[in-house]
Amino acid sequence: MLNAAAAVAATASADRPAAERRRRLTPAALAVANQKVRRAYSPIVIAGVVRIADLILLSLIGVTLYFGYVVPQSGFRWEYIAAIMAVGAAAVVCFQAADIYQVQIFRGQLRQMTRMISSWAFVFLLFIGASFFAKLGGEVSRLWLSAFFAVGLAALIASRMFLRSLVRSWAREGRLDRRTIIVGADESGEELVRALKAQDDSDIDVLGVFDDRNDSRALETCAGSPKLGKVDDIVEFARRTRVDLVLFALPISAETRILDMLKKLWVLPVDIRLSAHTNKLRFRPRSYSYVGEVPTLDMFEAPITDWDLVMKWLFDHLVGGLALLFALPVMALVALAIKLDSPGPVLFRQKRFGFNNERIDVFKFRSLFHDQADPLASKVVTKNDPRVTRVGRFIRKTSLDELPQLFNVVFKGNLSLVGPRPHAVQGKLQNRMFDEAVDGYFARHRVKPGITGWAQINGWRGEIDNQEKIQKRVEFDLYYIENWSVLFDLFILLKTPLALLTKNENAY
Repeated sequence: MLNAAAAVAATASADRPAAERRRRLTPAALAVANQKVRRAYSPIVIAGVVRIADLILLSLIGVTLYFGYVVPQSGFRWEYIAAIMAVGAAAVVCFQAADIYQVQIFRGQLRQMTRMISSWAFVFLLFIGASFFAKLGGEVSRLWLSAFFAVGLAALIASRMFLRSLVRSWAREGRLDRRTIIVGADESGEELVRALKAQDDSDIDVLGVFDDRNDSRALETCAGSPKLGKVDDIVEFARRTRVDLVLFALPISAETRILDMLKKLWVLPVDIRLSAHTNKLRFRPRSYSYVGEVPTLDMFEAPITDWDLVMKWLFDHLVGGLALLFALPVMALVALAIKLDSPGPVLFRQKRFGFNNERIDVFKFRSLFHDQADPLASKVVTKNDPRVTRVGRFIRKTSLDELPQLFNVVFKGNLSLVGPRPHAVQGKLQNRMFDEAVDGYFARHRVKPGITGWAQINGWRGEIDNQEKIQKRVEFDLYYIENWSVLFDLFILLKTPLALLTKNENAY
């Protein structure tokens, strides 16, 4: 069944779901969707930042004490600096072994402090033992070593107290919760909700349950969580509020039902898992991932998360900022040419599909006559289109009209440098919306759209006048999402100028 589920994403299978449009949600679903929800923080990133902070803090303390006491008396020696770095690294390793780099541990106090103090003491005993066997004990300042231990311990305790208050504040705001919806409002679903809610220090926030059945098998509430609607409503619900995890409470034997639901839900940028809490068929423990203590089987994972998301954000803002700086003279010349060529504003905003199908405003240089502007792109620009100005033909052919989208990347943050191109909300192929023409079209919105992309450098840009062009764009976009890396982004970015010069036959 797992192979069949993966095939859904790869082939966007044969049974195409109905075209996605804004659905009317139930009052219960609307009540949840209208709640104010803050942006989530990744526990993996938080733990990683704390590791780095511990290493930097301990290294600074050791170096400061060394330069303040040892250097004035004995002069500078690189061996001390190396020893300080080794102590800091050993402390992080020991803290990791003591299992204190978890958000749940950060929330507590006694368990965190006892493990940290014992680990820090162990590091210094290890250092003293190593110095003794290396016959370096007489060369190490005992006062410096004692001060390093005491000041380091005090700093660690103070930092953990601050971290505890910070994490608890984030927890109250819901930034650390995994907002979860359950599929299956029967006894199995109720048992799953009860198991999730019974766990101590759980980060799972069950929003509600969804079920297509309207007979006696479907409960109106599962362990206090309300039924919010049908499975077809989940896509719209997840686009109105933050959903991090979709958890199926169906038995593994219900393969046909699960696959039918996955065809509708895999387009969302969320983790999708199948709960195995009631399955009699048991796999090896390593076959499962766990939501607290509940074993689950992974169906789909949200793309570009945790540290990958941090790396992509840094790439966009650092490289995007430099690109914008170098592009400013060219943009000034293009703006002047547009102003001299035809009356009207230099820039215009167009509604496009963004991450998770949200509507965003994308900046572009104006290439059409102002009185014939088409902000919704309801009519595709074609070859020799009379609406296009003289300057507009050139900047569209060379994609210079896209340069203002660097403002979206650097300042608004709703575009990336590289990603699936953000299509216009009214984009059509032969009077059919793009999502009606291509299976799994909205799966390309599982990541933030980009100024350039894998499809564009492979020649799939410009006018969309047949099925193959939109199908190929989606195929290349899905390949990019599944194979993303910073190096892949850099490769696409470096290939873009050449692609603009050699593969622009469809750009009008």
